[in-house]
Amino acid sequence: MQMESENSIEISKFEWPNGFYSDAAHSGLKATGDDLGWLYSKVPASAAGVYTTNQFQAAPTTLTKQTINLDHCLQAMVMNAGNANSCNGDQGMTDAETMQQLAAEKLDINPKLVGVASTGVIGELLPMVKIENGISKLDLTKTDAVTKAVLTTDTHPKTITVKCLIDNQPVTLTGFCKGSGMIHPNMATMLGFVTTDAAIAGDQLQSLLSTTVDQTFNQITVDGDTSTNDMVIVMANGMAQNQPLTTNHPDYPTFVSAFKTVLTKLAQAIAGDGEGASKLVEVNVSGAANRNEAQQAAKEIVGSNLVKAMIFGEDANWGRIMQALGQTNVHLDVDGVSVSVNGIQLVKNSMGTGFNEDKIAESLKAKKVTIDVDLNVGDAFGTAWGCDLTYKYVQINAAYRS
Repeated sequence: MQMESENSIEISKFEWPNGFYSDAAHSGLKATGDDLGWLYSKVPASAAGVYTTNQFQAAPTTLTKQTINLDHCLQAMVMNAGNANSCNGDQGMTDAETMQQLAAEKLDINPKLVGVASTGVIGELLPMVKIENGISKLDLTKTDAVTKAVLTTDTHPKTITVKCLIDNQPVTLTGFCKGSGMIHPNMATMLGFVTTDAAIAGDQLQSLLSTTVDQTFNQITVDGDTSTNDMVIVMANGMAQNQPLTTNHPDYPTFVSAFKTVLTKLAQAIAGDGEGASKLVEVNVSGAANRNEAQQAAKEIVGSNLVKAMIFGEDANWGRIMQALGQTNVHLDVDGVSVSVNGIQLVKNSMGTGFNEDKIAESLKAKKVTIDVDLNVGDAFGTAWGCDLTYKYVQINAAYRS
């Protein structure tokens, strides 16, 4: 691995960190393709998680949260697509625990070291015969098949591998996620998994995850809806043999940078693969009174259906950005706001600039649209990601169970 300096990080070709294995199989939960898989660490790993804020938290999500909270330790995650195992009452929890037990028996580990994740249709019981059959097929491989086994309406897997040096030891972080619709800040219909061979205690990992999720996954929105099954799980097995990472470790900033890169790239990939989406939208808000207000303003703009429709229509109707911003309670200079789209300034001092319509219309044909907003009241900055709103979004969700 070639590194420019001791503090360098690099995005690399997909590979699992030392000691991690995975596999996937077709169990019959979906008509075709792999729909069940697992992640496994050769040794128990420090673990951390964040979970949906939806009040109807699905059984697998609740079970995984309870399991991690025991000792912030996991050795495996078993997961399926095609069925959310949500809103199924006591039977749902029983089935999630059975899924946990089946994976533990196959791996010959303690069930309390196994997390469970499910995604798919809400309100249908898990067909446990299919689950048992699928788990019986799983092996320990170094392939990326599991990254495809959790997909629902996604158009492609979302993966990233980042490498860095900690204590002059090569450390790898590899993550993957699924998510396309029912995506909104504070977790949504998404599952995210990050693995690393770095050594870091579970409580330190939890603190880092919670902070970084607020700046990444909680800054994306597709349709304003939050689901019942969502989680981001991190496992760190320490097999890179570095000294345990703490905030006092000289290479901790390097690991934080690598970790944030993983979560940021995965969050952007979800936003760009929003159901029916044709464009990734990034909103950068500067000049805010504080970071929370900068992030709030960015989320409000990227989540506005009017702004999303404007982007889809490739129409520089900047008034829609202003109305989305104005309906927040963030501090702003009413007479001093600036707005640019793809580097073309549309608004200065809260008024139109008389921009070239043809130039901006051509710019809006790009697959990524970047909106920069200056609130002109401070020096804080925030970013959010989303996508445009297309006819295809309605088609996908009108026939989701078909």
